[in-house]
Parts: sequence; structure tokens; C-alpha cells
Amino acid sequence: MNYILFDGPYRNNLLPFTFTRPVADIRVGILTIRQKWESYLEYTTTTITEDYLADKFPMVEMDDNIMINASFLPNYEVAEIVKSLEHNQALFKDEDVIAFYAKEGEEHSDFSTFEAIELQGDILKIEHAWDIFSKNGDAIAEDFNLITKDRKSQPIPATVNTVNPENIFIEKGAILNFATLNASSGPIYIGRDAEVMEGSMIRGPLALCNNAALKLGTKVYGPTTVGPHSKIGGEVNNSVIFGYSNKGHDGFLGNSVIGEWCNLGADTNNSNLKNNYAEVRLWDYQTEGFAKTGLQFCGLMMGDHSKCGINTMFNTGTVVGVSANIFGSGFPRNFVPSFSWGGSKGFVTYKTNKAFEVAQVVMARRKEEFTDQDKAILEHIFEETKQYRRD
Repeated sequence: MNYILFDGPYRNNLLPFTFTRPVADIRVGILTIRQKWESYLEYTTTTITEDYLADKFPMVEMDDNIMINASFLPNYEVAEIVKSLEHNQALFKDEDVIAFYAKEGEEHSDFSTFEAIELQGDILKIEHAWDIFSKNGDAIAEDFNLITKDRKSQPIPATVNTVNPENIFIEKGAILNFATLNASSGPIYIGRDAEVMEGSMIRGPLALCNNAALKLGTKVYGPTTVGPHSKIGGEVNNSVIFGYSNKGHDGFLGNSVIGEWCNLGADTNNSNLKNNYAEVRLWDYQTEGFAKTGLQFCGLMMGDHSKCGINTMFNTGTVVGVSANIFGSGFPRNFVPSFSWGGSKGFVTYKTNKAFEVAQVVMARRKEEFTDQDKAILEHIFEETKQYRRD
């Protein structure tokens, strides 16, 4: 059987993060959505996504395929139902299809002809960008149980203070010294070759992924995910950092999602609560206006390759696109289009040749290549988002 993850109807709700990746490659919890499905299915998946992403994230179709809506986060019950699907069967949760069995060429099926199976249990769904942080605690708990099942943690060093140590799992190669880990409110997962430096204070749930680091004296309130090869310092609360991004210095990050290859300058702070305690609105790429989130706490949404200078201040519910560069005093507006250069005094277009030079240098530092595929994706985003920029 072949398994294919498709973006589904919520792809545009998940911008700016789906500008540069399929829905399946969003990280929420410890793992990406793709990694979750592959772990439960014990099978490699491929992807149906936007045409301009297809070279980097190709689809492999066979005679028999199970198509899976990547907005849904699997669990054991759902995975077993998906694996047992037969031709002309589809699994639904309310009005949303979770998965369906398709012969080659049947990627877009008429479900009126299918036997509909209704999922009775609960399942996590990532429908909006803010779901990535607001549902992160449940996702960490699911992933923690999946990853640590029938495995034994590395010993907790004697210098580390712990609460509920049975809810802490440390992978090989991780370094921890003179830190405090409180897992009473959720699990704490310390990934392979990760480091928790001295004086760090952690209250779970936390996912510190492989090769990630907490700098000296970092304060983390869960649920928080620090993706692979990322570094954080200062104070972080209920945030998700996808990977290869840095918030290495003092400053506050709360109720936020940060993509890959981002850097937050020293003493960068974001507001996550309006002064009048009103519901937060976020930029909606579909309506080209600000949409209600239903949340009182919502901070910064920053797409891949974006950067900000020291002492940058972000207002409540700010959306920053891909490859933006923000600096200067004052609050920039709460929607910063992709490839913008500037701050509160205004923006100009960040030219692609300059942005590509930075991306090459930044990725080379982590021994990763800025490929022609990456360049083509960013060029497409530059053209797609030009309507939002005003030089």
C-alpha cells in the first residue's frame, strides 16, 4: 500500500508557514505531521501539494494509494483504521475527510460514491496557524508516548533538579547541567545531542528536538517546542519554533510560531495580550483582512528566512511573511509582507538576490545547502506576494 499526504482545504489558513512547505511538514509537538504519520503507519509517505513545491516535495503514485489529509494528527486508533481502508472507503470526522482509498488517477474523488466511515474518537486537527501553538500541548503528549514507548531514558544528571522525573525523557548525546526540569504539568523531551545550559528553568510540556539548545538561564513555559538545530534564550512561553532558527538572547516570545532559518535579534519582544484584553485578530491571506482567532493570547507568526534586529518590538497578533528583514525602533505594522525590508517607519522590497545571498550564508553555517529548488520556491513566493508590498 502507498500513502500520500495531501494539503487539504486548510492550506491557505496555515500561511505563511505553507508558503515554503506542504502542510505535512509543519512541526507541532515533537515531530512534524509527516513524521507522525510515518511512525504510526511504519511506511514512508509522499505528498500532493502546490505545483511550485512539487519538485522539492514530490508525489509517488502507485496502483493503490491511501490519500491522507495532512491537517489531521494521527493516533493509534486512527492509524489502524487508515491502514485497513479498502477501495471506495473513506474515513471522515464530521464534514472533513481524514483519508480515503484511491486507485491511480483518483486523487480527486466523488465521496458520494464511497462508503463513509465516521471516526468516533477524538483527533487533533491543525486548521489555523494559531492551532500550531494552541494545540501544541496535546501534540507533545501524543508524540512523547509514541517516541518513548518501551524505551528507557538516559539517566538524569545529578546536578539537575527535577519534578516528576518519570515524565522526563532524555535521548543519547544530550547535555544537561545545573538546570531545573518541572514535568508536573506535562512531559519534557530532550532530544539527541540537545543541550540545556546552566541555570535554565523549564516547566513542561517541552519538546527540545535534536541538536537544539537552551542558552544560559533560559526560562521556558510549556507547551513549547524548540525544533532541530534551534537555539533559544531569555523567556519563552507556549511557542513553536520549527527548526534551524535562533532566539539566542534575552527577550520574550509568547504564544508564537517561528518558521525555519529565522533569527530574532537580542532583546526582541512580542506582545501576546492586547491592553484591553480583547480577542486577537490575525492577518488572513484569503480575505486579505484581519480575522478573529477566538484567542485572548496570540503573539507572533513568522515565516521562514525572516529576521529582526536587536530591540525589535512586535505587537499582539503580528504576521510576518517569508524572507522579511525588520529593524529599528517602534512597532512595525502587524502584517509584514514577504520580502519586506524596514520597520515602523516603512518598508521597501527586499530584493531576491540580496535575500538569496543571506540564505546561502545562513544555511552553509549549519552545513545545509541552499538549493536551486529552494531558490525557485522563494522566487515564486516573491511574485505571489508582490501585491502586498508597497515601495
